[in-house]
Amino acid sequence: MTSSKQPPALPDVAYDRAAAARPLDWVGMRRIALPLCVAGEGGEPQRVPASADIGVDLASAETRGIHMSRLYLLVQDALSAKPLAVSGLRGLLRECIDSQSGLATTARLTLRWDQLLRRRALASDNAGWKAYPVEVDATLSPAGTEIVLAFGVDYSSTCPASAALSRRANADRFEADFAGDDAPSKVDMREWLSSGRGLAATPHAQRSRADVRVTLRDDVEALPLLELVDAIEAALGTPVQTAVKREDEQAFARANAENLMFCEDAARRVAAAISASPAVARFDATVSHFESLHAHDAVARVTGQLE
Repeated sequence: MTSSKQPPALPDVAYDRAAAARPLDWVGMRRIALPLCVAGEGGEPQRVPASADIGVDLASAETRGIHMSRLYLLVQDALSAKPLAVSGLRGLLRECIDSQSGLATTARLTLRWDQLLRRRALASDNAGWKAYPVEVDATLSPAGTEIVLAFGVDYSSTCPASAALSRRANADRFEADFAGDDAPSKVDMREWLSSGRGLAATPHAQRSRADVRVTLRDDVEALPLLELVDAIEAALGTPVQTAVKREDEQAFARANAENLMFCEDAARRVAAAISASPAVARFDATVSHFESLHAHDAVARVTGQLE
């Protein structure tokens, strides 16, 4: 015989009165693992491993705790089904606040993942994938919604001062090797330039990185990640490569010679690229040149208000 009696309700001590009662600015979870659905190149959905931080304020001073499991389930359900969009983030944050039954007024969600973008080689008919670290920080409060997109772009930087010194060293060697009165022929000069003697010094170059944070305008719906990455890489001129044959390496060397950069130059290029985007309200960019000459890095930061 089956009993129709309902099991007793489990206790919920979160509703107990808090000791040392006071409101809390943020309560939640960090680094929740989840599969995240994002828009890839061409708008195709791409599922990536991601982590999420989710939390709310605890505006009720005397309530002991929030309902964390409700936040966890909302995040898991909302972010794996369809590509991430600003409207979806707003809706999820509103649900997170509502799930707390009046205990919260503000919700904040941070997502982190690596976005894979396919990049063409510079000269050969090849391509490869490159991972870009991405972070989205979304907040809904009584003041409104704020969506911040952050990402990193790796590039190469060749020092202008070192390039000038290298050119002088090459000129001095040329003068020493052709010290006679007779002017060298075109063939002699080409052979000399193609030989080891034709390279007396090389400028120092290093892998470098632009770390960018942009606050999106209120009317933006799609995250402008690909648009901004493309614009910054074009402005810098020397993004790190994927598939590389000899002709690609030569093209990369030429690109570096055409884009000699101090960190100050790179920061200004990045700022100009971001400033041209209609999706950005504010930005904060830091470029770091991981020096091959020094044991320390060269760093420049630039911010801008575009609204």
